[in-house]
Formats: sequence, C-alpha cells, structure tokens
Amino acid sequence: MTVLATLALLVGAVAGLVCALFRLALQRADVLRAAAIDWAHGHSLAGFVLLVGACAFAAVAAAWLVRRFSPHASGSGIPHVEAVLHGQAAPAPFVLLPVKFVGGCLAIGSGLALGREGPSVQMGAALGHLFGDAFRRDWADCRVLLAAGAGAGLATAFNAPMAGAVFVLEELVQKFEHRIAIAALAASSTAIAVAHLILGDAPDFQLPALAYPAPAIGPMFFVLGVVCGAVAVAYNRAVLATLAAVDLMRGLPAETCAAAIGAATGVIAWFGPECVGGGDNLTQTALLGAPHLFVLPYLLQLRFWFGALSYAAGTPGGLFAPLLALGAQLGLLYGAGCGLAFPDLPIQPQAFAVVGMAAFFAGVVRAPLTGLVLVTEMTGSALLLLPMLAACFTAMLIPTLMGDAPLYEALRARLRFLR
Repeated sequence: MTVLATLALLVGAVAGLVCALFRLALQRADVLRAAAIDWAHGHSLAGFVLLVGACAFAAVAAAWLVRRFSPHASGSGIPHVEAVLHGQAAPAPFVLLPVKFVGGCLAIGSGLALGREGPSVQMGAALGHLFGDAFRRDWADCRVLLAAGAGAGLATAFNAPMAGAVFVLEELVQKFEHRIAIAALAASSTAIAVAHLILGDAPDFQLPALAYPAPAIGPMFFVLGVVCGAVAVAYNRAVLATLAAVDLMRGLPAETCAAAIGAATGVIAWFGPECVGGGDNLTQTALLGAPHLFVLPYLLQLRFWFGALSYAAGTPGGLFAPLLALGAQLGLLYGAGCGLAFPDLPIQPQAFAVVGMAAFFAGVVRAPLTGLVLVTEMTGSALLLLPMLAACFTAMLIPTLMGDAPLYEALRARLRFLR
C-alpha cells in the first residue's frame, strides 16, 4: 500500500499540472473569444459571418479530432471512466490526452456550453492508468490509480480537493473502498498543491456578505429542492433527447452536427457574448444577485437548451460547470420570487442561488455529498450547509419518485448501446 500511496501522490501532482494548464488555456481562450466578438461587432455583416464561421470551424475541428483519433474523448468522459472502473470498458490509450486537451480548448473556447471538469477527470484518469502501467502494477492497483487520477482532475478543475475525493467514492465507484479512498485523498492533495502554484488559491466564486437564513425561511429551501429536482428531470431528458436526435443522423459525418451547433454558438455569441462558454461568469453574476428579474427567466431557458445542444456536438466537454450555472440562476430566480411574495421576511436571493447550485447538481447527477462539498469549497463558505442539505434531500427525492435515472448512469448505458 505504501508504494501505491506514493504513486497516487505522483499521479496527483502530474494531473494537477496538466489540468491547471488546461484551465489556463481555457482562460486564454475566453479572452481571445471576447476580443474576437468585439472585433466582429466593429465589422458589421462581415464580422458576423466570420464569427459564426470561426465558431463552427472550432467545433468541427474538435469533433474531427475525437472521431479520427479518440472516440472515447467525446463529451464529458466521466461515463467512460465509470465504465472502466466497473469493468465494462477498456482504459483509454495515451492519445486521449492530447485529443481531450486540444479538443476541449477548441470546443469550450469557441463558446459551447460545456465544462472543464469532464476533460479534467478523464485526463486525470488516463494519467493514473498510464502511471500504473509504467510501474508494472496489476489491474487492481491500476484501477485505484485511475480513480485517484480522476479525483485529482476534478479537484483541479474546481479548486476543490475534498470534492474530488468524495466524487470518486460517491459517483465513480459508488461505494467506500479503503484503498481508493487513501489514493484519492493523496492524489487530490498533491494536485491542488501543484495547481495552487499555477492558478492561486482563491475560491472560484466570491460571495456577498450573507446572513444565516431565519427559521421562517427554512421551508422555502425544501420547496427549492422540489423545483430543482423537477427541472433536473427535464434537463436530463433534454440532454438524452438531443443525443438521440443526433443518433438519427448517423449517415452524416459527425462534423456536420458539430458545424451546425458551432454556428448556432456563434450567433448566440454575437447577440449575447456573456451567454456562451462554460458559464462561470453567469454563476458568479447570479451569486452576486446581479441579473435583472425580467431577464433571468429568458437567460435560464437559453442556457437550459444551449447546454443540452452543446453536449450533443460530440466534442470534448463536461456537464458540471453548466449545471452549476443553471442551478445558481434557478435558485436566484426562486429566491427573488420568494422575496416578492413574502416582503416582510429577510430573504437574500443570493443565498438561494448558492443552495440552488448544490440542489440542481444533486437532482441531475444524484451525488448530493459531492454537490454539497463542491459548492462549499468553490464559494469558500459553509454558512448554508443546512439549507443545502434540505434542498438536496427533496432534489434527490423528486427524480427518484419519477423513476428518472441519474444522468451519468443513463450516459453510461448509451456507451454500451452504441458499442
């Protein structure tokens, strides 16, 4: 176990380096995209055509890399990692790493509503397995290192080391295994240590000064969980429906759908530059309570369908970051509505935005502990843990009663169906 723990520390350090560089590349891509949109607005129709064409080209290039070199790099990659850990698929070869890195930068950088965590988890998992092979460990040890690398990837993607370890046990292996727990904690710790040297150690999101919710507000968080659970069911079905629609066009090259979705991304970027991309800016804005109440419902609907459509493009990119943005917007909208309905209560809509992030994540992924720890680490505040527990309870209950499968479980089933 000592050798395995040492290797897990090494895997975490390398995964932290790779995934931190991936985050830096995406930040640079966001800056370039914003500059391109500003330039396009200064060139009227020609600028519009070039912007749409550039977004379509980037999506096509990402989809081509996936189809040509590493089909398992499509989408989040987390379902594939789960399939490998459950013995349902073979580990990904080395070529997945450059495809996931470059393809993810192209897809997310062009403005598709995809998250950085999916590529980070899959790249970390691939590195873990490669280290196991390099040091001639048996499959049992390689499996542990693969899981540990995946947790290190998530930890780096969101600057959330505990969430990375919890995610491995709750979602990836779905049971407590002592060897995996030790390795996941080791890998997440060194991944964050390395990432902090590159990215800094500040939480991903800043919160305004919040007061602990009054007891009279408590029941509202249970209702928020019901709302998040119902919307989570709709979102899961929307993602699966868009994927099924793309499956019906199997006769067409994969790049055709990517081109259409990329072009649509360019159109959205022209009219609403803040509406494209992973959504961290939208999450931060919601946590500050900035969006106007009249605009928020339309923004929520746009991101709902744009996220589902983006995932169907067949490019590398995850689901977590868009989910957190949707949850924050949904919580803020609900909190603002409660404030209007109960003006005598000290309601802070931003608190509902924080709780909405965890509740919507729990409703979609069915990993409530990961959601709780993730949101707490990303905001740097444990003030709302009790309201988050209440909302996650009902957000989990509603999809369960409706018989809706967790999203990653449904996506893993698609992998078996499409093989």
